[in-house]
Amino acid sequence: MQPSVETACGTVRGTVVDGRIAVFRNIPYAAAPIGARRFQPPAPPAPWPGVRVCDAFGSTAPKAPYAPPFDVLLPETDIPGDDYLNLNIWTPDVDGRAPVMVWLHGGAFTNGSGSAACYDGAAFARDGVVLVTLNYRLGADGFLYFEEPDASANLGLLDQIAALRWVRENIDSFGGDPARVTVFGESAGAMSIGALLAMPQAAGLFHRAILQSGAAHHWLDPDSATLITGRLAEILGVAPTRKAFAQVESARLLRAQQALRAEISAEPTPARWGRAAVNLMPFEPVVDAVALPRDPAAAAVDGDLPDVEILIGTNSDEFRLFTVPTGLIDGIGEPLVRATAAAYGLDPGTAVAVYREHHPEDSFGATHARLVTDWFYRIPALRLAEACSRRRPGSAYLYEFAWQPPAFGGRLGACHAAEIPFVFDSLKQGDFAGLLGPTPPQHLATAMHAAWVAFATHGAPGWPAYDEQRRTTMYFDLEPHAQHDPRARERELWEHARP
Repeated sequence: MQPSVETACGTVRGTVVDGRIAVFRNIPYAAAPIGARRFQPPAPPAPWPGVRVCDAFGSTAPKAPYAPPFDVLLPETDIPGDDYLNLNIWTPDVDGRAPVMVWLHGGAFTNGSGSAACYDGAAFARDGVVLVTLNYRLGADGFLYFEEPDASANLGLLDQIAALRWVRENIDSFGGDPARVTVFGESAGAMSIGALLAMPQAAGLFHRAILQSGAAHHWLDPDSATLITGRLAEILGVAPTRKAFAQVESARLLRAQQALRAEISAEPTPARWGRAAVNLMPFEPVVDAVALPRDPAAAAVDGDLPDVEILIGTNSDEFRLFTVPTGLIDGIGEPLVRATAAAYGLDPGTAVAVYREHHPEDSFGATHARLVTDWFYRIPALRLAEACSRRRPGSAYLYEFAWQPPAFGGRLGACHAAEIPFVFDSLKQGDFAGLLGPTPPQHLATAMHAAWVAFATHGAPGWPAYDEQRRTTMYFDLEPHAQHDPRARERELWEHARP
């Protein structure tokens, strides 16, 4: 039988997979952000008469394709259409009361969707969890900042909040418990969660959070965001106003976004781009004093966070995704390593010496990858774990994904995004074969997926909580094991550098 469920806007009818899992795809949680609603906060969807058939994925947010070689290494789904503020649900029992997990996809705030095959929620539903994936506005449509009194920033984050409100109001009809919602995400999805933790409008909408390869440190100040808006307007030849941008056709805006990112990458100077010059990401959450009232990393350090349990971690070799497939790793010398260390607030001589001492076999390209992995991913994750553990001991758990795939001659390492199909127990989908090789270890996916389910269900993933004395970390490798963080010397290097 095709399952049917009543929502606040009308009846939806889904499908059944694996004999018992009910799946509902393309349920609108907000109105299409077009016309008068473009560059406006999300509005409720219109009710529909009769039964809405939800048996296929809906439209995805407009985005440019990944550039080679990432277009074949990272899964991407592009379904044209305007009504892309939609979500998808996998549930083990529409009459149950299961914990809920809501996935926020990554993609540098400019790419991705909730419809990629690797995000299939069947394994979570199989293990007693209601899984929700969603789309939100990306790029300029989601994160452009306007210096106008009645303009709203952070529209992509507001979309996520609207989806979480929809979950709170409707998920019990799908067999989910609205009092047990875990939001989890990777990269920009995790960075979104870092921002959501500091947003008053998100308070109470989720009770646990899992942040994969992202934390609370990615944001722009209004001055930096204004520089981005101004230059994008120049490229387009329009005024830097919400009204002018709303008239720009989506494909043209995407081309301008690509040109802007290329300019920032070619000349990443703070005088021209502000904070965006360091992160090389022009579209990020903006600390606008309204929706996001303060720097989320500072809020975490000050203890100004909700009582949310967190599971947070990174991959051992995050930045190698961006240098090994492109061949850039072989062209990096000591001058770039030193310049990068200086940009991160470290003494270049000390930084190079420490990394070379502990990894004497590394090329300078490998040293650079370690340095950026630490600054961009690992250290911010540790800072958030530290802040949460100080505020409420026992509420934070730390992991590191360390399995080394054979891809690219074994040089790729445990790179950015490699953990995703292990978390979803979706290795058979094959979306990440270019990163993981033909036979990634299923037992590792079984272990990692089980830890995520346990955390969402009970608040404990299966190893001791993090604290600043023992710094217990679960290493997901061929033989997953918890241990105390062995990188004490490198940690000393970063003690006074707080990205």
